[in-house]
Amino acid sequence: MLSIIATFQTLGYNLKNRFQQEEAGATAVEYALLVGLIAVVMIAGVAAFGGDLSSFFDGLKAKITTVPTA
Repeated sequence: MLSIIATFQTLGYNLKNRFQQEEAGATAVEYALLVGLIAVVMIAGVAAFGGDLSSFFDGLKAKITTVPTA
């Protein structure tokens, strides 16, 4: 009877370890999807607002370089 309990306990530990390892793989996939989505949003934002941002920073640069001295 004791060997049956030990067998079931070992089986339980093995299943627990197997499921914990699979969660780590799923988490890595979720992070990869998030990173990919963030990259796509950033590329789309730069493509949509790139010209406006460039002119904004060019104007800012002109204002900084022409600061009057007192």
